Amino acid sequence: MTLKEVIKEGISGLSALYPEREAREMVHIFLEHFLGISRHTHIIEPYYEVSDEDAEAIRDAFRRMASGEPLQYVTGKAYFYGREFNVSPDVLIPRPETEILCRTVLDVADKEFNTPRILDLCTGSGCIAWTLALEMPGARVTALDISDGALAIASSQDFADEMSCTGAQAPDFIKADVLSSYPGLAVAPEQNDGTSSSQFDIIVSNPPYVMESEKALMRPNVLEHEPHLALFVPDDDPLLFYRAVAEWALRSLKPGGFGIVEINEALAFGTEEIFRNLSFSDVHTIKDLNDRDRFVFFRN
Repeated sequence: MTLKEVIKEGISGLSALYPEREAREMVHIFLEHFLGISRHTHIIEPYYEVSDEDAEAIRDAFRRMASGEPLQYVTGKAYFYGREFNVSPDVLIPRPETEILCRTVLDVADKEFNTPRILDLCTGSGCIAWTLALEMPGARVTALDISDGALAIASSQDFADEMSCTGAQAPDFIKADVLSSYPGLAVAPEQNDGTSSSQFDIIVSNPPYVMESEKALMRPNVLEHEPHLALFVPDDDPLLFYRAVAEWALRSLKPGGFGIVEINEALAFGTEEIFRNLSFSDVHTIKDLNDRDRFVFFRN
């Protein structure tokens, strides 16, 4: 079977679910990953042959994608901030808009900190934690998540070559429930005398924020395949994670430190109010690439 035939078959199978241009892009990305070829190979080598064994494995992958399974879960890879990350159904697929969170942290930290200590709450794949650690080689990052599967994926990211060149340190990944009453971690919220033991310069979080009532608005490939634990919050208390993040910040953020959280645009005002009501300063929203309120920034 020629590569051209494989491409044609893949696009045909995916076009029932995706626009043709998107289907074509998905086919090329998968074949680049699986066969280790260029997307122009079928043009440069029109008679490039795909073995029967590879063709069957490719068909199986195309069937998974045609059923709605995200390409990133099929390949086990996703790209974020110019790096390749391991992903699985235990973690959300990193979104391009979340790169704005990292860029904002880097821009602000560059002016204020040389070796910041950073706390990432609800780390998931670890894409935020790793990006900040690698982009700021002097940073020390602690990242929390309640999911064993997510922590396994976050810990599996392999940037050893980059770290050996830059001296960057891998994040410390810790199992913890962000909603719990501050377990006895290395992020100790209080000293023995009851005073604050603030020790982080920066706090970041991309917590669950999609309301249950918003499920009907979501694409099936997200709703049916990405982890609900990392997506949804109850309609009657959609801001519970932001109250928790604010409490962590009260206890763990150094004076002069700052934080940024990704948010549900429909809840932007309520999220801002949580931080304002706890006397954080410089509280404001930051928009995403589509001009939607997507982040809330705050200072201690």
